[in-house]
Amino acid sequence: MSHIRERTTMLNVFCAPARYVQGRDATRALAAELKRLGLSGKALVISSRTPRALLSDIWRETFPAAGFSLEMFDFGGECSLAEIARGKAAAQRLSADVVIGVGGGKALDMARAVASELDLPVACCPTTASSDAPCSALSVIYTQEGVFEKIQFYKRNPDLVLVDSTVIAHAPVRLLVAGMGDALATCFEAEAAIGAHRQNVVGGAATLAAAAIAKLCYHTLLEDGVAAIAATRAKAVTPALERIIEANTLLSGLGFESAGLAVAHSVHNGLTAASETHAFLHGEKVAFGTLTQLVLEGRPRALIDEVMGFCAAVGLPLTLAELGLASLTPQMARAIAERAVAPGESAHNEPFVVTAETVMDAIFAADALGAAFRARAG
Repeated sequence: MSHIRERTTMLNVFCAPARYVQGRDATRALAAELKRLGLSGKALVISSRTPRALLSDIWRETFPAAGFSLEMFDFGGECSLAEIARGKAAAQRLSADVVIGVGGGKALDMARAVASELDLPVACCPTTASSDAPCSALSVIYTQEGVFEKIQFYKRNPDLVLVDSTVIAHAPVRLLVAGMGDALATCFEAEAAIGAHRQNVVGGAATLAAAAIAKLCYHTLLEDGVAAIAATRAKAVTPALERIIEANTLLSGLGFESAGLAVAHSVHNGLTAASETHAFLHGEKVAFGTLTQLVLEGRPRALIDEVMGFCAAVGLPLTLAELGLASLTPQMARAIAERAVAPGESAHNEPFVVTAETVMDAIFAADALGAAFRARAG
């Protein structure tokens, strides 16, 4: 009698949203895209006030024709367990058939959390290209004070991710730049996790597709980042901006989840322990985490200079001072590093042992290199 041997190797796993839609005035297609997926009925839209004021007239015009009724939920600004519980209660009162998150990364994280708890389909509609969160099957949970608490994983990716490039072009430039900071880590974290034969975020080995997407993400940033910023300052949708939106949202989203994370994001998580960094965006802290990772890995100086040159060109931080930590004490540095190497953190996806001491040294060394680069550039 034959039998199946116990599996001892990881399976290759690639994940993605069921449908990704991007382009000029895409909001007008949202209801139709939901209907295309076989969805209808009552929709709970989780959004903060600014996106709702900008887009609600379009929703009210287009949703009834596609068979949807709408109810709005005011997102409180922090994806905390308390806020998720509040959203879940609103969806239950409505007997919602679909949850739609509209806004920045935290609003989308909350929408995915609410949908997962109620086993409902979810659509993510970012109004900024400030992070790679929209396509993922996870939420980053913070305390109500904004301190990183945990990552919550879900059984599937969003049913729909819809990105309106016109809306992105009118968002603050700083948010687009922060998205580039988040995307900057994708290639280098993928290389570390793949080189170490670590699991990706969804528990498998990386596919060739994931590795290729991560590399494409980095090269797209270098090629189109500056031009995309110019387009956003002019509130214009251009091919360069479209490519950066895709890099920040889709390429980085697929790359981090299906290839893996490493030191850059764990340093971000550590930095949230310092209250001085709370005014800075996720991608801004991830960008400095990327520099820290490259230093920790002993990467060639030419590569580090290339990454610092990109950061300087688009306006990402190179030093601790640019993250509000001009006078970082050894005690706070230790707290940041300890948080970065906590059990289960992605810092341990490197192909060598990572400790709080080595992370501390890399943080201070990256800061010194960044300051020297600034000085050379004038």
